[in-house]
Amino acid sequence: MAILDENSDLIIAPDPAHPRLTRAVTGTDHTGAATEISVVEERPLTIFLNGQEIVTAMTIGDYPEYLAIGFLKNQGMLQPGEKITGVDYDDDLETVVVRTDGQTRYEEKLKKKTRTSGCAVGTVFGDMMEGLDGLTLPATPVKTSWLYTLSARINRTPSLYLEAGAIHGTVLCREDRPLVYMEDVGRHNAVDKIAGWMLSEGESPDDKILYTTGRLTSEMVIKTALMGIPVLASRSGFTAWGVEIAQQVGLTLIGRMRGQRFVCLSGEERLVRDADPAAVGDEERKHRRKGARV
Repeated sequence: MAILDENSDLIIAPDPAHPRLTRAVTGTDHTGAATEISVVEERPLTIFLNGQEIVTAMTIGDYPEYLAIGFLKNQGMLQPGEKITGVDYDDDLETVVVRTDGQTRYEEKLKKKTRTSGCAVGTVFGDMMEGLDGLTLPATPVKTSWLYTLSARINRTPSLYLEAGAIHGTVLCREDRPLVYMEDVGRHNAVDKIAGWMLSEGESPDDKILYTTGRLTSEMVIKTALMGIPVLASRSGFTAWGVEIAQQVGLTLIGRMRGQRFVCLSGEERLVRDADPAAVGDEERKHRRKGARV
């Protein structure tokens, strides 16, 4: 399943050529002329845990196994030490069944749902703050040169966004190197795919940076913290509760990261300012994704 991209060193890369991820649609433009564009697919995926139906998520359809495992992990439905014994994906039924050696049932947890600000639409089961009590993330230093390099490299990586738009990207990074790039119609789905990959591969979170094109909301901050990743960076802006939670758990939170500009609202003391912002060029227009201005 892994794809090695020699140009970006990605372990897993987005696959804009995947036949199921986009569809050509014909319409007319503002002048009335016929035009054909690529639009992103959106389909349901139902996740089961040990035979219990958990949720149906709207997703683009790639890496369904990682999405299912990561969703369950981020919802606190995979307990520490619980072993995954099987993951079965059925393309025709649009289902993923995750099996573990545990037998915990989640009827009560599933009764409490919070509709989050996530796209496509995010849902948190049970208490949103569950698992954060007493959590303190490692105080990992972050060089500003890494941030500038990551921003430039990620913007130039072939992606569904550059092909069709209407999608969010999330990238797991180490220092200035992107490792895993996931996209989806909802940024929470893209994060869950990365969480699923990390759990499946036994990847340590301590030295990682999570980059996203989406807003730094409470849900994004909570998921990043529960994954154990100490740094969260975004092209977009913040919510107040997201900032408060980041400060509470010691998460370095960096937003509005475009070209030479960014804003750090949590973890300023962990920034190593080793790059001159004046030496960093502005983004090329074709790479200027939607995002808040500084």
